[in-house]
Amino acid sequence: MGRGKIEIKRIENSTNRQVTYSKRRGGILKKAKEITVLCDAQVSLVIFSSTGKMSEYCSPSTELVKILDRYHKSAGQKLWDAKHEHLSNELERIKKENDSMQIKLRHLKGEDLTSLHPKELIPIEEALENGIACVRSKQMEYLKMLKKNERCLEEENKRLSYILHQQQLAMDVNVREMDHGYHQREREYHPQMPFAFRVQPIQPNLHQNK
Repeated sequence: MGRGKIEIKRIENSTNRQVTYSKRRGGILKKAKEITVLCDAQVSLVIFSSTGKMSEYCSPSTELVKILDRYHKSAGQKLWDAKHEHLSNELERIKKENDSMQIKLRHLKGEDLTSLHPKELIPIEEALENGIACVRSKQMEYLKMLKKNERCLEEENKRLSYILHQQQLAMDVNVREMDHGYHQREREYHPQMPFAFRVQPIQPNLHQNK
C-alpha cells in the first residue's frame, strides 16, 4: 500500500516540528547543491528556523550579493530602497558638513579670504578673538596652578627643614647627656685604692753572706 497523503499544515508538537524542519532543511540544501552541479545553475538559499537560526547555501561560482544584484536587475525591484536612500542622504549631509567645516577652517587660518565679503570677515574676526581670549584664560589658569604648586612646595620644604632641625637638636642633646652620664659613672665607680710601691735593693743581701 502507498503512503497516505500528508496534510500540509503547521505541526503543533514542537519536538516533531523541529525534527521535520531538520529533515526538510537538509533535503532542500541537498537539492540546491544538486541543481547547481547537474544544471550549472547559480543558486542562493537562505533559511531561518522558528528559533532564528540561519542556514544558507550559495553556488561556489557566485556570491549572495551578486545573486541579489541580478535579482534587482531582472525583477526591477530593490529590496532596500528606503534604507539605501536614507543612508545615501545621510552620507551626503555629512559630506556637505565636512566641506563647510574645511572651508571655515581655512578661513580661520587666513586662507581663501579674498572671495569673502567684508561682512563675512566680521564673524571670522570675532571667532579668532574669542579663541585668543580662551587661550589666554587657559594660560592664566595654568600659571595660577604653577604658582600654587610652587607655594605648596616651599611650605613643604620649610616644614621638612624645621622637622630636620628639631631632630638634629634632639640628637645633639642626647649625645651630650650620654657623654655627661658616662663621665659621671666613671667618677663614681673609679677604685679609691692607694698605690703601694716596694723598692727592691740594687745590691745583694749582705746578711745572707755573713
